Amino acid sequence: MLEARNLSVEFAARGRRARAVDGVNLAVGAGEIVALVGESGCGKTTLARTLLGLERPAGGQVLYNNEPLSYKPRNLKSYRRQVQLVLQDPTGSLNPRQTVYEAVAEGPRIHKLPDEETVVADALARAGLRPPERFFLRYPHELSGGQRQRVVIAGALALNPQVLVADEPVASLDASVRGEILALLLKLRDDLGLSALVVTHDLGLAWNIADRVAVMYLGRIVESGPTEQVLQNPQHPYTKALLSVLPESPEKIVLTGEPPDPTRIPSGCRFHPRCQVVVAECRTVPLEILPAAVSQQAACHLLKLDG
Repeated sequence: MLEARNLSVEFAARGRRARAVDGVNLAVGAGEIVALVGESGCGKTTLARTLLGLERPAGGQVLYNNEPLSYKPRNLKSYRRQVQLVLQDPTGSLNPRQTVYEAVAEGPRIHKLPDEETVVADALARAGLRPPERFFLRYPHELSGGQRQRVVIAGALALNPQVLVADEPVASLDASVRGEILALLLKLRDDLGLSALVVTHDLGLAWNIADRVAVMYLGRIVESGPTEQVLQNPQHPYTKALLSVLPESPEKIVLTGEPPDPTRIPSGCRFHPRCQVVVAECRTVPLEILPAAVSQQAACHLLKLDG
């Protein structure tokens, strides 16, 4: 449904170029939920914005249904009806002066969909706000955090999209509400056949919702594959370090060195300055960019040496 093919995105930063996304291959299949995980600053949100057409890539392509994304305004408008964004903070993404009805109706009005009231009511009902008419005239401050996030999801559903891009969809919610929103996303996938890319730093969320996981570090995918394989048998040292912070992990891996800086990408493996098991090849020999594949794969020199 949605694919990044050798995608690169650059920004000017302090007189240098920051490679926020640097040769990424990632695919989201029909009816599939893919989790994109990694620490802050690794390029997850930039990749998501580029897949939505909000950033122009410096190289590579975004493809939807195997067709390259066109950046002409008319084509982008049509594309964004098919691929919708669910933001992290429902309080910040909802206008406090707009009612729930106005917030959900904004997309259908832009796209001139007929029978607006029915579209809004159906979207709210699918998002779990029932009866929908009860919420029409309410304002965001009158809702709970979970209800506000459901309104944001309803705003995306009102356009009947094929793909949702959810950026940290439960990060701002209480633990008691997170499970409800994750269950809703799974239900939408099962009932509507929606595909989803879920951007998160929470590996527990990825375990509960995703069919596949892609682990990102300093602008590149360093490991990807089926969720159970990647999270139960990680191959890349970075993935192992991320998993080690979970409470049930038998050993903790403390990363050394500086946090990722996209303006100063190291030679060789870009993770080697912080890696616990670095070897000579890691410092000098570049790694191949991982393709978009279904099976588990990792970009690590140790795997080649072991093989």
